[in-house]
Amino acid sequence: MDGDIGQLQSDWISRSEPIGGVERIEAFFHGNAYSMHRHDTYAIGLTLAGVQCFHYQRGLRTSLPGQTMVLHPDEAHDGQAGTDDGFRYQMIYVQPAAIQQVLGGQALPFIEGGVTNDPRLFEATKSALRQMRGDAEPLERDDALAGLALALNHASGARSTRKSADFAAAQRAREYLHASCTRAVTLDELAAVSGQDRWNLSRDFRTFYGTSPYHYLVMRRLEAARAMMLRGVCLADTAAAAGFADQSHMTRHFRHAYGIPPARWLAMISDRRTR
Repeated sequence: MDGDIGQLQSDWISRSEPIGGVERIEAFFHGNAYSMHRHDTYAIGLTLAGVQCFHYQRGLRTSLPGQTMVLHPDEAHDGQAGTDDGFRYQMIYVQPAAIQQVLGGQALPFIEGGVTNDPRLFEATKSALRQMRGDAEPLERDDALAGLALALNHASGARSTRKSADFAAAQRAREYLHASCTRAVTLDELAAVSGQDRWNLSRDFRTFYGTSPYHYLVMRRLEAARAMMLRGVCLADTAAAAGFADQSHMTRHFRHAYGIPPARWLAMISDRRTR
């Protein structure tokens, strides 16, 4: 997102239709944005530009780019700009039941003061805002929700009450992802083949393989894509064969994984091979 808000004049809100108990918005405001109100969801978000202020838990809080806002369900708050330039932010509204599905009966995480510098939660919130789109694959959205809930629990300082992790179940899920990486896979499918509850499986997969099921799936697709690209398959055909929605979908994930777009990577690899 562009961090320069000096040229923005009118207040605006852009929102997505709720999916699975999750709603996303992006907005820009000058002056007073919201009067005191409360809702029954978590409000978790990032200030993209400017200074965002809000009254919360008997104090005036300030959120800056690089921090994460976490407003607990049913806690009263308002919102206003901290400077004349206004502020721009993204927010995700998550039903407590969705968080509870991941945490499995633990107390709901609470972030004192409503603003945190926790880096894990910041990255999980960025991922959730990016991945919980209407066109995202179901496993991608489930991964984002699990990552957000676990990071939120960690940032709150809560102790896990889980039983020991199940390696055999995670291994069965991993093998299934390898065999099915060119198509959309759901967490329910992985739960069925692994013999484990979907959210326990999501947590255990991270424990044993260091990443989420969806990211693991995407990386297998990218491995296949790179091999096809090196064989001379065009990018559009590569994207389709590797299981991506289209070339732009593949490019977005390729850049996120390797830091450069696939066309540039291929040109650099080809140039190196001809020397």
